[in-house]
Amino acid sequence: MRLRLSFNKPTPIHLPIHHNHIVQGFIYSQLEPNLANWLHDEAYTFAKRTFKMFTFSRLSGKFTLEPKKGTISFTSSLSFQLASSNHQILSSLAEHLLKSHTVRLGNNELEVLGVEILKPPEYQPVIKLKTLSPITIYSTFNKPDGSKLTHYYAPYEKDWNRLILANLAKKARALNWEENPEEALKDSYINPLKTNPKDKKVIRYKGFILEAYQGLFEASLPEAYFELAYDVGFGGKNAQGFGMVEII
Repeated sequence: MRLRLSFNKPTPIHLPIHHNHIVQGFIYSQLEPNLANWLHDEAYTFAKRTFKMFTFSRLSGKFTLEPKKGTISFTSSLSFQLASSNHQILSSLAEHLLKSHTVRLGNNELEVLGVEILKPPEYQPVIKLKTLSPITIYSTFNKPDGSKLTHYYAPYEKDWNRLILANLAKKARALNWEENPEEALKDSYINPLKTNPKDKKVIRYKGFILEAYQGLFEASLPEAYFELAYDVGFGGKNAQGFGMVEII
């Protein structure tokens, strides 16, 4: 399930260029406290991994960048999409927003313009996708000195597809799906339709540097797994604002 959230402010909305953590914090702040605490501290687990089962898009609206100041200023109303396989998360957030006249996003007080439930896409065996927030997938290795090295994969690397599907299988297992997800996904794929250097995005999140890729992709997934990926995002770090797609 997916929502589009819209906001307005008479004067420009100022945010850091790297603001995923602010949007994520905003989402938690709009949930019923017990639900927010459960989602933040527990959520869904499998093999020592925790999955929040929600994702969100980049902010949409007219903006100007000031790289020297490290800020982005939205000069009109703005919106973003939020998706989750857990309808309670979306219901709680929508109910809270619809009861609020204003909310805070970073240091900005915004007027709530609307909460729209978006119609789910029609399933197709082969689907063309556009990223609404870039996709990231990575592996962490132990170096000889005991430190760790994180490698972020590009869509054209051979392990990209395998790791994206393995991540999706873990999400299905965290939700206690009964069937064998690895078997169900054995013939599936998500591949780039085209890549160029501009597709790579380097994003700061709470002091960490992450690499992710936006662009156009083609995917073939069983219907249930496409619905899961559509609702919770492809790849990793979904709850930090990565991996949301739409059908084109």
